[in-house]
Amino acid sequence: MDNSSVSSSPQTPAPQITIVPSTTASNGINNSSVNPSPKTPAPQVAATVPSTAALTLPVTVEFQSGAFQQLAFGTKAQVELLSAKRIADPQTGNRDVVNVQMRIRRLADKVAANNLIPVGETTARNTVTSETYKAVNPRQNATGTISLSEIRPGASVDAYVWLKVPPNANTLDIFIPETGAIKNVPISN
Repeated sequence: MDNSSVSSSPQTPAPQITIVPSTTASNGINNSSVNPSPKTPAPQVAATVPSTAALTLPVTVEFQSGAFQQLAFGTKAQVELLSAKRIADPQTGNRDVVNVQMRIRRLADKVAANNLIPVGETTARNTVTSETYKAVNPRQNATGTISLSEIRPGASVDAYVWLKVPPNANTLDIFIPETGAIKNVPISN
C-alpha cells in the first residue's frame, strides 16, 4: 500500500477510499493486515459505484423449502426446485447457462409405467420478455427421464437440467414436463 498520501498529522483530512468491485469471489472474511487503532479516527468513505449496466453483482439465492414446487401427473408426484444457478458454459466460457436442480417425490401408491418425466425437455420463459429457453444438449446436461414407477411411494430422486438463458435474464417461469408451471424463479449468479 502506498502510504505517501496518508499522514498522521492532525491538519490532514482523512483519506478518501474508492470502492472498486472485485472480479474474484469473496468469502466475506477481511484479510487486511491493517489493524484499527483507538487513536485513529475512522476514515471517511466515498463510494464510487459504476453503472449497473457495466457491473453484475454476484447474487446468491437460497430457496426456502417448498417455495418453488408443483404437482406432477395430477397428484401422483411433486416436483420441487432446489436451485437455479447461473454457470459458465464449459465450451464457450459464457455465463449463459442456468443449472436447474430439482427433487421429484412420488406421492401416490399406484402409478402407471408410462408416468415419465423427461427432465431434458424442461423449458423456461423470461418473466419480463416472454422469450423461451430450452435445454443445452439434454443428453449430456440433464438427468434424463424419471419414471415414477421406479420410485418407492414417499421416496424422492434428485434431477437436474442445464438451460440456455442469456445473462440479462434474472427471473424465470420454469416448465417441467407433466408438471405445473413454477413461476418467478430467481436465478442465483
